[in-house]
Amino acid sequence: MKAIIDILTPKQCMFLSKLSNSLEGEDRQVFRTTREYREVIQLLKLKGVDAITIGEHGGGTLNGKLEAYASRVLELSTFFEEIKPDIAISFSSPEMARVAFGLGIPHICINDSPHAEAVARLTVPLSRVLFTPKIIPKKNWAKFGISPENIIQYNALDPWAWLKDFKPDKGVLEQLGLDESRPIITFRTEESFAAYLLGHASEKPSIIPIVERVLKEPGDPQIVIIPRYKEQKAAIKEKLKRKAIVCESVIDGPSLLSYTTIFIGAGGTMSVEAALLGVPTFSHYPGEPFLIEKYLIRKGLIIREESPQETAEKIIKMLRGIDHITERQNERARRLVEKFEDPIKVITDNVIRLSIM
Repeated sequence: MKAIIDILTPKQCMFLSKLSNSLEGEDRQVFRTTREYREVIQLLKLKGVDAITIGEHGGGTLNGKLEAYASRVLELSTFFEEIKPDIAISFSSPEMARVAFGLGIPHICINDSPHAEAVARLTVPLSRVLFTPKIIPKKNWAKFGISPENIIQYNALDPWAWLKDFKPDKGVLEQLGLDESRPIITFRTEESFAAYLLGHASEKPSIIPIVERVLKEPGDPQIVIIPRYKEQKAAIKEKLKRKAIVCESVIDGPSLLSYTTIFIGAGGTMSVEAALLGVPTFSHYPGEPFLIEKYLIRKGLIIREESPQETAEKIIKMLRGIDHITERQNERARRLVEKFEDPIKVITDNVIRLSIM
């Protein structure tokens, strides 16, 4: 069996690198593709994952996304003709799904984000099978044009694929110049270029007023900010100067979270990672909370707060009793993940079964 796996985002790098390693075998060959996108290229290099770069990210406009899509479809189709794969796998890559469908090759889709409707409409109906977490009802996917019988669910959240056997690397502290004895407050900016947030996310990162308020308090907390785009990084550095550590390149996110005192995210993968690792977590997502976030809020693992002022005040209050709060969060996370199964094993077993049917 020859498989092509398309890796487009940092989360996909973490998830699909595990899956590609699991699928490789004596009679199974895996080719990895990606696109020109700063965070992904850097993370692939950090993780030692070899992937062929085809096309680029379309940026923050619909026109740019469409042009990048059209160009990448053509380049990918040429690569498919060279490799002649038996199966294509992606985390809802519109280009991969379209090329596989157009060339009559089964596309296996993985997705935990039905709120990203544009991507779902372009990939789910073109897929032979969809893999998704069990907490997302099948009806949420069937509306995009896939039969419920072609949806396979696993009892886990996606980051568990790489967190279940994860061991933190203390080198991340040295890399960022952090002191483990002082509180570390980590911020992740919103995904402002995503199609489902265009027109909703502010050009100015929403975390800036939160950071400014927290920095006025005593206690000497260390502020770490992980921007997604160069535009966000420039805005943050201009406003905060040297008052915060702004990551210049991709870092080992799970390791940083393991040493983080409080995490503030915007509803993305790092928020889920932090919650599963037992880190007190705030979500400052600029849109309607999505299903996974709602699930973790119900489990007491994420605090949802839209007001920057209120978020800052709650962070300050939390720091005063952080030991007890962290202990409670660790226990909640432990109880949740002990019931999880391995998403990689579920997908690998079913892909191998499908490939020989």
